[in-house]
Amino acid sequence: MHRLISRLVLLAALSLIVGGCGNNSSDAVVAPPPPTLTDTFSGTLTLNGAAAFPFTVTGSGTIQAQLTTLSPDSNKPVGLSLGTWNGSICQIVLDNPNSVQGAVVPGNSSTTGSFCVRIYDAAGTVVQPQTYVIDVSHP
Repeated sequence: MHRLISRLVLLAALSLIVGGCGNNSSDAVVAPPPPTLTDTFSGTLTLNGAAAFPFTVTGSGTIQAQLTTLSPDSNKPVGLSLGTWNGSICQIVLDNPNSVQGAVVPGNSSTTGSFCVRIYDAAGTVVQPQTYVIDVSHP
C-alpha cells in the first residue's frame, strides 16, 4: 500500500511538471486582419471642379481607389488621389493626374484613421460635365 501511494505521488508530481512544459509564452498570437470594406462615392465633375470624400480605415492593410465609371467620355483624363482627412481638408498622399475609367490608385495604411479620396479636373479639360463613380476598398 505504501508503495502504491509513493507511486501515485510521484506520478502526480511528474504530471504537473510535464503539464507545464510546451506552453511557450513567446508564441505570438496573430490577430486576424480586419474585413475589407468598400465605399462607393459618386457625383458630377465640372470644368476645374473637384470633390473629396472621407472614409474611415479600421486597421492596417491595402487601400485601393478605383474610378469605376466616368461618363460620357471615359477616356477623358481626370485626377484621382488618396490622402488623409483632417476633418475638412484632404491632404493628398498618392495622386494620379491622368486617371481614366478603370484607373486604380493603390496605397497601404499602417494605422487606423480618417482617409479620403479626391477627384478633380486635372488639366481643365472637362468641357462637359462628367459623372463618376469611385469605389474605395480598405480595411
